[in-house]
Amino acid sequence: MESEASSPAAPLLKKETPIIQSNPKKKDFLNHLEAYLAKRDGVDKLLKISRYATKIILASSALPETLTLNHRLRSFESSVGVSRKAFRLGKFVQDVNALRASHFDSAEELDLSLVAYGGEGVYFFVEQFVWLVKSGLIDKRHARRLGLISAWAEFVGYVGSVSLKIRDLRRIAEDEKRVKMSIEVAITRGIKCEEEKERLGKLIEKKLMKRLSVVQDSADALMAVADIPLTRIGCLAELDGVYFEENMNKLLTILVVQFNYHSILALELI
Repeated sequence: MESEASSPAAPLLKKETPIIQSNPKKKDFLNHLEAYLAKRDGVDKLLKISRYATKIILASSALPETLTLNHRLRSFESSVGVSRKAFRLGKFVQDVNALRASHFDSAEELDLSLVAYGGEGVYFFVEQFVWLVKSGLIDKRHARRLGLISAWAEFVGYVGSVSLKIRDLRRIAEDEKRVKMSIEVAITRGIKCEEEKERLGKLIEKKLMKRLSVVQDSADALMAVADIPLTRIGCLAELDGVYFEENMNKLLTILVVQFNYHSILALELI
């Protein structure tokens, strides 16, 4: 009697090696919120350029007051201003995070950072309520007070920002001077200095971008001054508020354009 063919052995169960997933560094809620809100900056900047361009056209008096296009441009400028406020919802979070992530080398830098980020943060926070007033959800009797707080906070923030960037420009100038001296010594000794030259190029580019940023912030600070109701100050209260503020807006808008050019020349002295 033939022996039964032995059944094939059951295959051994392969033990799967557990996949260990590395836990990425988790971001807290404020960082996630800032990353989400940052996606709107491009649209906000486009609206800003459109509004400033319209302001310049209206301030230049190139169009007659009676022209229909003039009234349409004024309506467009006002609508864009309201639209920009909607894009600032929650934007004050980035200033909170900037302060949290900052490392201060001196008490002066701490003070300037508080002025810059604090002023801008308060401005973005109050702008949310200004937008709600413009949208009709909050009573319009609060509009003037909120606008006053918003305009002053924006101006204070720009003053702090410009001060910080001027400090950065001085540091960059010192680094640039040291690198140039290092290159001169290397050339005198016949040593290659490609890394120093590359670093010098980056410093020059960084200095240019920082200067342009100072010019932009300074111009925006002037526009913030135009939004401050100056008729509340002393003897200016006797002037006709509407007439005075309209002409101040025209004057300061024209000054912004000229300020861009003269600021670049003045920053050459830093």
